Amino acid sequence: MPFFGYVGLFLLLPTVIIAAGSFTTKSGSFTFSNLTAINQPYLVKSLVNSLVISAVSAVVGALAGALLAYAVVTGNPRGILRRSVTSASGVLAQFGGVTLAFAFIATLGTTGVVYLFLVDRGIDIFAKGVWLYELSGLVLVYTYFQIPLMLIVFLPALDGIRPQWREATESLGGSTWHYWRYVAGPLLAPSFLGCTLLLFANAFSAYATAQALISQGSIVVPLAISNLLTSETGRAQPGLAKALALMMILIVMVVMVLYAVLQRRTSRWLR
Repeated sequence: MPFFGYVGLFLLLPTVIIAAGSFTTKSGSFTFSNLTAINQPYLVKSLVNSLVISAVSAVVGALAGALLAYAVVTGNPRGILRRSVTSASGVLAQFGGVTLAFAFIATLGTTGVVYLFLVDRGIDIFAKGVWLYELSGLVLVYTYFQIPLMLIVFLPALDGIRPQWREATESLGGSTWHYWRYVAGPLLAPSFLGCTLLLFANAFSAYATAQALISQGSIVVPLAISNLLTSETGRAQPGLAKALALMMILIVMVVMVLYAVLQRRTSRWLR
Protein backbone atom coordinates (compact mmCIF):
# COMPACT_ATOMS: atom_id res chain seq x y z
CA MET A 1 0.00 0.00 0.00
CA PRO A 2 2.76 2.56 0.71
CA PHE A 3 4.26 1.77 -2.69
CA PHE A 4 0.98 2.24 -4.55
CA GLY A 5 0.31 5.39 -2.56
CA TYR A 6 3.72 6.77 -3.55
CA VAL A 7 3.21 5.86 -7.21
CA GLY A 8 -0.27 7.35 -7.25
CA LEU A 9 0.80 10.61 -5.58
CA PHE A 10 4.03 11.29 -7.46
CA LEU A 11 3.45 9.55 -10.82
CA LEU A 12 -0.21 8.97 -11.64
CA LEU A 13 -1.62 12.18 -10.16
CA PRO A 14 0.82 14.49 -12.03
CA THR A 15 0.11 12.56 -15.23
CA VAL A 16 -3.64 13.04 -14.78
CA ILE A 17 -3.14 16.76 -14.10
CA ILE A 18 -1.02 17.15 -17.23
CA ALA A 19 -3.50 15.18 -19.35
CA ALA A 20 -6.42 17.26 -18.08
CA GLY A 21 -4.52 20.51 -18.64
CA SER A 22 -3.76 19.50 -22.23
CA PHE A 23 -7.46 19.79 -23.05
CA THR A 24 -8.13 22.98 -21.09
CA THR A 25 -7.85 26.65 -21.98
CA LYS A 26 -6.70 29.40 -19.61
CA SER A 27 -10.34 30.06 -18.74
CA GLY A 28 -10.93 26.38 -17.91
CA SER A 29 -13.02 25.38 -20.92
CA PHE A 30 -12.50 22.21 -22.95
CA THR A 31 -10.45 22.47 -26.16
CA PHE A 32 -8.37 20.49 -28.64
CA SER A 33 -6.37 23.55 -29.70
CA ASN A 34 -3.44 22.71 -27.41
CA LEU A 35 -2.87 19.40 -29.18
CA THR A 36 -3.26 20.85 -32.66
CA ALA A 37 -0.86 23.69 -31.81
CA ILE A 38 1.99 21.21 -31.32
CA ASN A 39 2.53 21.13 -35.11
CA GLN A 40 4.02 24.64 -35.07
CA PRO A 41 7.41 24.60 -36.87
CA TYR A 42 9.54 25.61 -33.88
CA LEU A 43 7.91 22.97 -31.67
CA VAL A 44 8.33 20.27 -34.31
CA LYS A 45 11.97 21.28 -34.64
CA SER A 46 12.50 21.05 -30.88
CA LEU A 47 10.93 17.58 -30.90
CA VAL A 48 13.18 16.44 -33.73
CA ASN A 49 16.21 17.88 -31.93
CA SER A 50 15.27 16.05 -28.73
CA LEU A 51 14.87 12.76 -30.59
CA VAL A 52 18.20 13.19 -32.40
CA ILE A 53 20.13 14.16 -29.27
CA SER A 54 18.58 11.33 -27.28
CA ALA A 55 19.21 8.73 -29.98
CA VAL A 56 22.83 9.75 -30.69
CA SER A 57 23.82 10.07 -27.03
CA ALA A 58 22.06 6.77 -26.24
CA VAL A 59 23.86 4.84 -29.00
CA VAL A 60 27.27 6.35 -28.27
CA GLY A 61 26.80 5.92 -24.53
CA ALA A 62 25.58 2.35 -24.97
CA LEU A 63 28.56 1.30 -27.10
CA ALA A 64 31.16 2.97 -24.90
CA GLY A 65 29.45 1.86 -21.69
CA ALA A 66 29.15 -1.74 -22.90
CA LEU A 67 32.86 -1.89 -23.73
CA LEU A 68 33.72 -0.42 -20.34
CA ALA A 69 31.39 -2.88 -18.61
CA TYR A 70 33.01 -5.79 -20.46
CA ALA A 71 36.46 -4.59 -19.40
CA VAL A 72 35.25 -4.49 -15.80
CA VAL A 73 33.70 -7.98 -15.98
CA THR A 74 36.89 -9.57 -17.31
CA GLY A 75 38.76 -8.45 -14.19
CA ASN A 76 38.61 -9.70 -10.63
CA PRO A 77 34.92 -9.70 -9.58
CA ARG A 78 35.91 -8.67 -6.06
CA GLY A 79 38.87 -6.52 -7.03
CA ILE A 80 39.33 -2.90 -6.15
CA LEU A 81 39.20 -1.87 -9.82
CA ARG A 82 35.66 -3.14 -10.28
CA ARG A 83 34.46 -1.63 -7.03
CA SER A 84 36.07 1.70 -7.88
CA VAL A 85 34.64 1.84 -11.39
CA THR A 86 31.12 0.84 -10.37
CA SER A 87 31.13 3.28 -7.45
CA ALA A 88 32.36 6.10 -9.67
CA SER A 89 29.76 5.22 -12.31
CA GLY A 90 27.01 5.37 -9.71
CA VAL A 91 28.05 8.92 -8.87
CA LEU A 92 28.73 10.12 -12.42
CA ALA A 93 25.43 8.72 -13.74
CA GLN A 94 23.65 11.16 -11.42
CA PHE A 95 26.06 14.04 -12.02
CA GLY A 96 24.00 16.32 -14.19
CA GLY A 97 22.13 19.57 -14.19
CA VAL A 98 23.77 22.92 -13.56
CA THR A 99 26.92 21.43 -12.06
CA LEU A 100 27.64 19.31 -15.14
CA ALA A 101 26.98 22.23 -17.50
CA PHE A 102 29.28 24.47 -15.45
CA ALA A 103 31.99 21.78 -15.47
CA PHE A 104 31.95 21.66 -19.28
CA ILE A 105 31.82 25.44 -19.60
CA ALA A 106 34.77 25.82 -17.24
CA THR A 107 36.66 23.12 -19.13
CA LEU A 108 35.73 23.48 -22.82
CA GLY A 109 33.99 26.88 -22.90
CA THR A 110 35.44 29.92 -24.61
CA THR A 111 37.19 30.79 -21.35
CA GLY A 112 37.70 27.20 -20.23
CA VAL A 113 40.98 25.71 -19.11
CA VAL A 114 41.31 23.14 -21.89
CA TYR A 115 40.19 25.56 -24.61
CA LEU A 116 42.72 28.23 -23.59
CA PHE A 117 45.42 25.56 -23.31
CA LEU A 118 44.73 24.45 -26.90
CA VAL A 119 44.50 28.01 -28.23
CA ASP A 120 47.94 28.79 -26.80
CA ARG A 121 49.25 25.94 -28.93
CA GLY A 122 47.49 27.03 -32.10
CA ILE A 123 44.47 24.71 -31.88
CA ASP A 124 41.06 26.38 -31.96
CA ILE A 125 38.28 23.83 -31.50
CA PHE A 126 35.70 26.61 -31.96
CA ALA A 127 37.10 27.92 -35.24
CA LYS A 128 33.86 27.06 -37.05
CA GLY A 129 31.52 28.09 -34.25
CA VAL A 130 31.03 27.57 -30.55
CA TRP A 131 29.46 24.11 -30.93
CA LEU A 132 29.44 23.51 -27.17
CA TYR A 133 26.27 25.59 -26.87
CA GLU A 134 24.54 23.87 -29.77
CA LEU A 135 23.15 20.39 -30.46
CA SER A 136 26.58 18.81 -30.79
CA GLY A 137 27.54 20.23 -27.41
CA LEU A 138 24.43 18.76 -25.79
CA VAL A 139 25.25 15.35 -27.29
CA LEU A 140 28.75 15.51 -25.77
CA VAL A 141 27.45 16.58 -22.35
CA TYR A 142 24.66 13.99 -22.34
CA THR A 143 27.09 11.23 -23.31
CA TYR A 144 29.09 12.07 -20.18
CA PHE A 145 26.37 10.67 -17.90
CA GLN A 146 25.07 8.10 -20.37
CA ILE A 147 28.26 6.00 -20.33
CA PRO A 148 28.34 5.34 -16.56
CA LEU A 149 24.59 4.69 -16.55
CA MET A 150 25.07 2.08 -19.28
CA LEU A 151 27.77 0.39 -17.23
CA ILE A 152 25.48 0.13 -14.21
CA VAL A 153 22.47 -1.30 -16.06
CA PHE A 154 24.40 -3.56 -18.48
CA LEU A 155 26.81 -5.06 -15.95
CA PRO A 156 24.29 -7.62 -14.56
CA ALA A 157 23.72 -9.01 -18.06
CA LEU A 158 27.45 -9.51 -18.58
CA ASP A 159 27.73 -11.15 -15.17
CA GLY A 160 25.08 -13.63 -16.31
CA ILE A 161 27.29 -14.94 -19.13
CA ARG A 162 28.81 -18.17 -17.83
CA PRO A 163 32.43 -19.12 -18.64
CA GLN A 164 31.28 -22.68 -19.33
CA TRP A 165 29.49 -21.49 -22.47
CA ARG A 166 32.75 -20.23 -23.95
CA GLU A 167 34.52 -23.43 -22.97
CA ALA A 168 31.77 -25.47 -24.63
CA THR A 169 32.10 -23.41 -27.81
CA GLU A 170 35.85 -23.95 -27.92
CA SER A 171 35.50 -27.67 -27.22
CA LEU A 172 33.23 -27.94 -30.25
CA GLY A 173 35.80 -26.21 -32.44
CA GLY A 174 34.30 -22.75 -32.36
CA SER A 175 36.41 -19.60 -32.40
CA THR A 176 35.97 -16.36 -30.49
CA TRP A 177 33.93 -15.03 -33.42
CA HIS A 178 31.58 -18.03 -33.26
CA TYR A 179 31.16 -17.57 -29.51
CA TRP A 180 30.12 -13.92 -29.83
CA ARG A 181 28.14 -14.48 -33.02
CA TYR A 182 26.07 -17.49 -31.94
CA VAL A 183 26.18 -17.60 -28.13
CA ALA A 184 27.01 -14.44 -26.19
CA GLY A 185 25.83 -11.97 -28.84
CA PRO A 186 22.24 -13.24 -29.16
CA LEU A 187 21.97 -13.57 -25.38
CA LEU A 188 23.20 -10.03 -24.71
CA ALA A 189 21.39 -8.36 -27.62
CA PRO A 190 18.00 -7.94 -25.87
CA SER A 191 19.66 -6.52 -22.76
CA PHE A 192 21.84 -4.19 -24.84
CA LEU A 193 18.88 -2.89 -26.81
CA GLY A 194 16.83 -2.51 -23.64
CA CYS A 195 19.59 -0.54 -21.92
CA THR A 196 19.93 1.64 -25.01
CA LEU A 197 16.21 2.44 -24.79
CA LEU A 198 16.66 3.30 -21.13
CA LEU A 199 19.46 5.71 -22.05
CA PHE A 200 17.22 7.23 -24.73
CA ALA A 201 14.49 7.90 -22.17
CA ASN A 202 17.06 9.31 -19.76
CA ALA A 203 18.35 11.82 -22.32
CA PHE A 204 14.90 12.63 -23.70
CA SER A 205 13.66 13.81 -20.32
CA ALA A 206 16.82 15.71 -19.29
CA TYR A 207 16.18 19.39 -18.62
CA ALA A 208 18.50 21.11 -16.14
CA THR A 209 21.71 20.51 -18.10
CA ALA A 210 20.25 21.89 -21.33
CA GLN A 211 18.72 24.82 -19.46
CA ALA A 212 22.07 25.76 -17.91
CA LEU A 213 24.06 25.24 -21.10
CA ILE A 214 21.58 26.85 -23.52
CA SER A 215 19.68 29.47 -21.55
CA GLN A 216 17.64 30.86 -24.45
CA GLY A 217 15.54 29.34 -27.20
CA SER A 218 13.53 26.14 -27.49
CA ILE A 219 16.20 23.87 -28.91
CA VAL A 220 14.76 20.79 -27.14
CA VAL A 221 11.28 19.92 -25.89
CA PRO A 222 11.98 20.42 -22.14
CA LEU A 223 13.22 23.95 -22.87
CA ALA A 224 10.18 24.61 -25.04
CA ILE A 225 7.90 23.56 -22.17
CA SER A 226 9.80 25.83 -19.78
CA ASN A 227 9.50 28.80 -22.15
CA LEU A 228 5.76 28.21 -22.59
CA LEU A 229 5.21 28.15 -18.83
CA THR A 230 7.18 31.32 -18.07
CA SER A 231 6.59 34.65 -19.77
CA GLU A 232 7.36 38.16 -18.55
CA THR A 233 4.83 39.64 -20.98
CA GLY A 234 1.88 37.49 -19.91
CA ARG A 235 1.90 35.31 -23.03
CA ALA A 236 2.46 32.02 -21.24
CA GLN A 237 0.63 29.02 -22.70
CA PRO A 238 0.29 26.43 -19.91
CA GLY A 239 -2.14 24.33 -21.93
CA LEU A 240 0.28 23.96 -24.82
CA ALA A 241 3.11 23.27 -22.37
CA LYS A 242 1.08 20.45 -20.80
CA ALA A 243 0.24 19.07 -24.24
CA LEU A 244 3.98 18.87 -25.01
CA ALA A 245 4.59 17.25 -21.62
CA LEU A 246 1.84 14.71 -22.36
CA MET A 247 3.49 13.90 -25.69
CA MET A 248 6.80 13.35 -23.88
CA ILE A 249 5.09 11.06 -21.34
CA LEU A 250 3.59 8.96 -24.14
CA ILE A 251 6.95 8.64 -25.92
CA VAL A 252 8.72 7.65 -22.70
CA MET A 253 5.94 5.16 -21.88
CA VAL A 254 6.40 3.43 -25.25
CA VAL A 255 10.16 3.31 -24.76
CA MET A 256 9.89 1.92 -21.24
CA VAL A 257 7.37 -0.74 -22.30
CA LEU A 258 9.81 -1.91 -24.97
CA TYR A 259 12.59 -1.84 -22.36
CA ALA A 260 10.53 -4.02 -20.00
CA VAL A 261 9.78 -6.52 -22.78
CA LEU A 262 13.45 -6.82 -23.73
CA GLN A 263 14.55 -7.14 -20.10
CA ARG A 264 12.00 -9.91 -19.52
CA ARG A 265 13.35 -11.81 -22.50
CA THR A 266 16.90 -11.36 -21.22
CA SER A 267 16.01 -12.62 -17.74
CA ARG A 268 14.74 -15.92 -19.20
CA TRP A 269 18.18 -16.66 -20.67
CA LEU A 270 20.46 -15.25 -17.98
CA ARG A 271 19.08 -16.95 -14.89
